[in-house]
Amino acid sequence: MAKVISLANQKGGVGKTTSTINLAASLAALEYKTLVIDVDPQANATSGMGFDPKNVKTSVYECLIDEANAKDIILETDIPFLHLLPSHLDLVGAEIELINHPNREKIMKRVIKPLRKIYDFIIIDCSPSLGLITVNALSASDSVAIPVQCEFFALEGLGKLLNTIKIVQNRLNEDLEIEGILLTMYDQRLRLSNEVVTEVQRHFQDLVFDTIVHRNTKVAEAPSTGKPILMYDASSTGAKNYLNLAREVLQKNDITKIKEADKVLDVK
Repeated sequence: MAKVISLANQKGGVGKTTSTINLAASLAALEYKTLVIDVDPQANATSGMGFDPKNVKTSVYECLIDEANAKDIILETDIPFLHLLPSHLDLVGAEIELINHPNREKIMKRVIKPLRKIYDFIIIDCSPSLGLITVNALSASDSVAIPVQCEFFALEGLGKLLNTIKIVQNRLNEDLEIEGILLTMYDQRLRLSNEVVTEVQRHFQDLVFDTIVHRNTKVAEAPSTGKPILMYDASSTGAKNYLNLAREVLQKNDITKIKEADKVLDVK
């Protein structure tokens, strides 16, 4: 049964999509069947995994609005064990279309339910907002990981996100947990970066991942090639950071190596 993790932060530019792609790719590299669900209308996770959103005929939009079968839409990537449920610009209008839908906050949960039996991990890339689609993702998730940039405005809006998570826990998904706060774009040469790390760790303590993602040019370059950092430059600092993050997620969830017979991946 899949562990569903949303990556969310309404503040843009914190490394959310980059972390989604590379955490998922690292889990897949460790031979865990992993699905990325892109619910951001900008479709950056889709393009960052090697697919042109303009050429995507059906996407998560059809799953939410037209009740299309997600299994028929999932795309295979060049990495074994890694699949994608793509996004499309059409998703920008989904919140308006869903506004009068009964149980509108739980539509994503219906989409994901049959997929839980297929994968070990489902990683959801949320849009940089706290709108209905993000609430849907949180309602369907077991946990939420929060990327936080190691810069001055790192804590700006974090309280609002934590408040939204608390509302979702109280009203929609009482089992939702915080997987962890992930510090990204860390530059050890800068005093400010070190101050942010210290401040976040002091405030949130055990909620903060031990893994810190360093600022790395290779990580920044990889999305333009449509490849995760592991395929672009496996020896880079960024690749090592995200592999460590994947191992930490496995450790936190007490997940051991799956059996060889369970590695067969068939979504049809």
